[in-house]
Amino acid sequence: MPGPALRIGAALALLVLAATACSDNEPGPAAPEPTPMGHTYISTEVTGVPIPGGGPLTLTFADGRISADAGCNTHTGAVDLRDHVLHVSDLASTLVGCPGDRAGSDAWVGDLLRADPTWQLERDRLTLTGKNTTVVLTDKKVLLPDRPLRGTEWVVTTLLTPEAQVQSRTVDEVRPTLLFGDDGGLTGFAGCNRLTGRATVTDTPDGADIAFTAATTRMMCAPEIMEVERAVLAALDGTAHATVDADTLTLRNPNGHGLALRAV
Repeated sequence: MPGPALRIGAALALLVLAATACSDNEPGPAAPEPTPMGHTYISTEVTGVPIPGGGPLTLTFADGRISADAGCNTHTGAVDLRDHVLHVSDLASTLVGCPGDRAGSDAWVGDLLRADPTWQLERDRLTLTGKNTTVVLTDKKVLLPDRPLRGTEWVVTTLLTPEAQVQSRTVDEVRPTLLFGDDGGLTGFAGCNRLTGRATVTDTPDGADIAFTAATTRMMCAPEIMEVERAVLAALDGTAHATVDADTLTLRNPNGHGLALRAV
């Protein structure tokens, strides 16, 4: 009786095909919803209570923590983003005294973040809605794209030493600078003397390694200026790792010295 057997076999084959088709059409696991984690945002619009001193508010989300700065001190702590509510733990703050209206920005940040504001993320736009204030922020990478390492004049703002990060009136007044040429040339000003040499740049996944060969003129300046110059040259001794974030260049040398520079 081949007929019924064939019909049963065909029916089973159709069932297997139907089951396979259903399996292929089943949706896979949903992609995780985007969150602000891993990004830095800068405020572009504030509705309600304005930022004392004008801001802007800068929020950085990284490794389960938040860093907030609205023009005076920096506030950091753990952050929970579940259910589109931004909940922060106790915030630790730097202790810089700020003049004028900017001094009130610290209290403004605390009032916003401790009120458990809701958050909404639409592509590069983050909106925080608190009790009395709504803040719209834009991803820093969109608002302030990274400046190119080569061809940009960089001015030193901070000396990085094995013991501390040093900002001083002398650094601000003498304005040490660096300029990396497309041809590998290096020119600049170390604080007292002119600087020339070579900078061989090797790109890395997180920035670049720069091998320096630098020479300076031989002028002598006031002791505090020469101290700045020695710190600059220590950062350029051998090879330093470079990272660019918007208009800020950071150089870190394995010897413990480094520089933070701003694009002119």
